[in-house]
Amino acid sequence: MTFQNLRETASDPVCAETPSEPASREARDWVRVLARYRDPNPARSAFEVAVTVLPFALIWAVAFAILPYFWPASLVLAVLNGGFLVRLFCIQHDCGHASFFANRRLSDWVGRCLGVLTLTPYHVWRRQHAIHHSSSGNLDHRGIGDVTTLTVAEYRARSAFGRFMYRIYRSPLVLFVIGPAYIFLIQNRVPYGLMRSGASYWISAMGTNLVLLAGIVAVVWLGGWSAFLLVVLPTWVTAASVGVWLFYVQHQFEDTHWRRESDWQLHDAALDGSSHYDLPTPLRWMSANIGIHHVHHLYSRIPFYRLPDVLRDFPELVDNHRMTLMDSFATARLHLWDEETHKLLSFRRAHRMYPVG
Repeated sequence: MTFQNLRETASDPVCAETPSEPASREARDWVRVLARYRDPNPARSAFEVAVTVLPFALIWAVAFAILPYFWPASLVLAVLNGGFLVRLFCIQHDCGHASFFANRRLSDWVGRCLGVLTLTPYHVWRRQHAIHHSSSGNLDHRGIGDVTTLTVAEYRARSAFGRFMYRIYRSPLVLFVIGPAYIFLIQNRVPYGLMRSGASYWISAMGTNLVLLAGIVAVVWLGGWSAFLLVVLPTWVTAASVGVWLFYVQHQFEDTHWRRESDWQLHDAALDGSSHYDLPTPLRWMSANIGIHHVHHLYSRIPFYRLPDVLRDFPELVDNHRMTLMDSFATARLHLWDEETHKLLSFRRAHRMYPVG
């Protein structure tokens, strides 16, 4: 099933169930139940944009202003502002799902503008993310919009050098620091994965690049290279690392869901292959409820500010693959998918269970 199919399925009329009914639903049944939460509130959406863009701009302005007098303070502010940039990316994410404004054209233009700040060509990312939603958890359709994950068998079949390179890739330094910086600063400058899919993706990437370049030139002209290197760049790098971490923990946990094409089902993968990242309230606000990821994958047209309503009305979804902030750190030690036990394993555990090199 494609992403478009899922959107069409999700537009079916809402059934007559009430939130108080017992939880005896199959994963696919949730689509019709959750449809009642899909309608965005234009005023609320505009408010969420304002309370994110304005503090983001203000913090950058203060950081620029105090830079000549005490650059460490500017650097600290720039890093903290990465949180607001993550929230802007989450709003862009909702625009890509056409869930933030009822007017699709408005959603797309808000997404395009935010894409310059987040270093993410909107049209390219929207297509890549649609592929992610339509194939998440499908072992036969990996490669676009996901974290590279090998099965134990695939890892064993690699040469010693191939296994070494995969270990390097799955190391925290590469996965959450070097990798995110590379993706957002360099890889996103071209329509990665879609280079032969049409001129529109190149237009999106190059258009974003031109506006981005103009912005960088303006920053350097007005504030010098120090303004770019100590204010703008740290915000980007921080947001990139946090964003990749959020994406990682939403799908990379021990009991996540991966299946071969013949056994894969879209809604099962959505419910069982996505976590409920139950963050403290300030972090939940800063990440725009993206941690309620299992609900999001079940019904991507729900605006982020309505996701908590789903958990309130359906408590049975609260504990579905729930993890706290402290729980989540353990997921960084998971590396290989075991098709026998249907679990994500660490290299050490896989080595104990199988003769892995």
